[in-house]
Amino acid sequence: MLVSERDNVVVQGLTGRQGSFWAERMAECGTRIVAGASPGKGGREVGGVPVYDSVAEAARQHRLDVSVLFVPPLAVRKAACDAISAGVRKIVLLTEHVPYQDVMHVLGEARDSDAQVLGPNTAGLVVPGVASVGIMPGFAGNIFRPGSIGVISRSGSLGTLVALNLVSAGYGQSAFIGIGGDPILGTTTLDAVRELDADERTEAVVLVGEIGGSMEEDAADYIATMRKPVVAFIAGRSAPPDRRMGHAGAIVSAGKGSGTSKVDALTSAGAAVVDLPSGIGDALKAAGVLPGVAV
Repeated sequence: MLVSERDNVVVQGLTGRQGSFWAERMAECGTRIVAGASPGKGGREVGGVPVYDSVAEAARQHRLDVSVLFVPPLAVRKAACDAISAGVRKIVLLTEHVPYQDVMHVLGEARDSDAQVLGPNTAGLVVPGVASVGIMPGFAGNIFRPGSIGVISRSGSLGTLVALNLVSAGYGQSAFIGIGGDPILGTTTLDAVRELDADERTEAVVLVGEIGGSMEEDAADYIATMRKPVVAFIAGRSAPPDRRMGHAGAIVSAGKGSGTSKVDALTSAGAAVVDLPSGIGDALKAAGVLPGVAV
């Protein structure tokens, strides 16, 4: 999932502290926030943005392309389905600890409506110089600047570190896609890799993975077919088996999802795997991708 300067965004939970704070930060990045939705609080304005009781009501007044949710875990199912049924086709689920049954219901509704879901438990996405949707510091020029490197990360904090290292090495980003740290996700690593492979502005892809699950291994077969260079960093490689580290999806069990298996799969696919995020710049240069930012 990517966003453009033409996409209209509705913020669900805009009247809350987090929703209002991050809506202001997103607007600083160029994001077109045209409406908010908070049940029972319709008729208000937050930072000049009109608030409606539902996305369905907002959709009668505005064209809505993207919804970002700042709502509690048990409110996600109803809020997301409100957006999907209102015709919004890009849904960004920031919330952590959403019940798995609710996640599966939302993903089913999205599939039936041909909608894309990012998350849950995602930090969002950034297209530097264009828009930011979520809680990433897209407004910080020392972390995000327009360029040609696409970044995929399960973790928002690790993604921020990698973006910072890219800028420090002289690179800019075409896009950042935070897929989320939960075991059940609307956008997988493979989905995001395909998106960036098809993106004309993206010259190379940086993949920030972590132990647990098989998403990086699942993406390896596709990566082997790519002409664009791929550089990867896998976090948690020293974690003991059967112990969750950080994200709900970061657990190695029955020999699956280990750092070794991910490194082996990605290396066999032709990706350059680095031991530290600080090595990403050198790996890109070795792959023939020269530093530079978009003007």
